[in-house]
Amino acid sequence: MGHPLWPLYDLRLRTPDLELRLPTEDELVELCAVAKAGIHDPDFMPFQVPWTRKPSPRFEREFIQHYWGQRADWSPERWALNLAVWHDGRLVGSQQLRAESFPLVREVHTGSWLGKRFQGKGFGKQMRAAVLHLAFAGLGAVAAHSGAYRGNHASLGVSRALGYEQNGVRRVAAGGEARTEILLRLPRERWKAYRYCEVEVSGLSACREMFGAGEAG
Repeated sequence: MGHPLWPLYDLRLRTPDLELRLPTEDELVELCAVAKAGIHDPDFMPFQVPWTRKPSPRFEREFIQHYWGQRADWSPERWALNLAVWHDGRLVGSQQLRAESFPLVREVHTGSWLGKRFQGKGFGKQMRAAVLHLAFAGLGAVAAHSGAYRGNHASLGVSRALGYEQNGVRRVAAGGEARTEILLRLPRERWKAYRYCEVEVSGLSACREMFGAGEAG
């Protein structure tokens, strides 16, 4: 084990084109630069908190604080795994898997972003497929949830391709306006039917208890 005090650093997810793992401090700086270079069109905000519009140096400082905060607040009952994503040794984006009361509820939520210049290459599907495999095959989850604002065709397309079903809509306040969020849910059986690609997971056994997970289902 490379990191006995924080074994999540040894967790690795690999798809045919990508590797996902926790970034080091230096890699967080690189990841921040990818985000700063652009994630979405200026006229469409895909996030509830419009963090991509913050000016420097606030953008960079709060970006780093967000990743630090997720680690500092980690517990088996409430956790958020923010993995950096590499393609051919180059950082391309970030994929999150999070849960509350996972030992009882066994349901997870996902969120992600890709640098704009890396979009349209199928990476979004592989990123999501990787953490879904971790959740279902590795941690024994029973369902996964996602959501996207109406008009976010890329995110909705990834969800539908991976088998999610619409689970309602809701009106939310985001960026000073009311927006419609489309809610999606992927139960375990549909995940099995729509598995998109092969995923290799390593380093999970040492940190399984940190997720509040028993043996894999």
